Amino acid sequence: METRTEESPLERFHAWFAEAQSGSVPQPEAIALATAARGGAPSLRMVLLKQADERGFAFFTNLGSRKARELAENPRAALLVFWQPLGRQIRIEGAVEPVARDEVVRYARSRSRDSQLSALASPQSEPVESREWLEERVSELREAHPEGDLPVSEDWGGFRLVPDRYEFWEHGPARLHHRLEYVQAGDGWETRLLAP
Repeated sequence: METRTEESPLERFHAWFAEAQSGSVPQPEAIALATAARGGAPSLRMVLLKQADERGFAFFTNLGSRKARELAENPRAALLVFWQPLGRQIRIEGAVEPVARDEVVRYARSRSRDSQLSALASPQSEPVESREWLEERVSELREAHPEGDLPVSEDWGGFRLVPDRYEFWEHGPARLHHRLEYVQAGDGWETRLLAP
């Protein structure tokens, strides 16, 4: 069954996100990201949503990470936002594209200096000999760059999920949840009410 709504899925996302930011949800920008390797094996992890606009949903990562390698093999992904205090979740699916280098650098430099040093020091997702080795790498970088802008590694990048499907789920009494699906149709969206 199709339903009609004047509200775009991005407008609905921002309205719900604003409610989550109002204080009842700790770290509302924490989202689950699901990727899959070429062979189809899925993997899932939490990332921080850094941009949500008409271009899509952006997050940043080391380009040598498992998620980045999987997205290079299979450039589709799914996001899940779960805000338990509000009884809401949002599923978002779509193709993934790289974030432009100038946006990557701008975001990297907006982070705290300590976070930038950690990103430079870490060969993300690779085995390391010890925690002490990582901490020593951070200390060496801190000494090598006592002030000014830190370099942004070519291994640091970002991805943007361009949605072609959303599902807004809201808890209902006696398991009678409300599920509204948006599916891309040409330049617009078709909506369907789904059974819980």
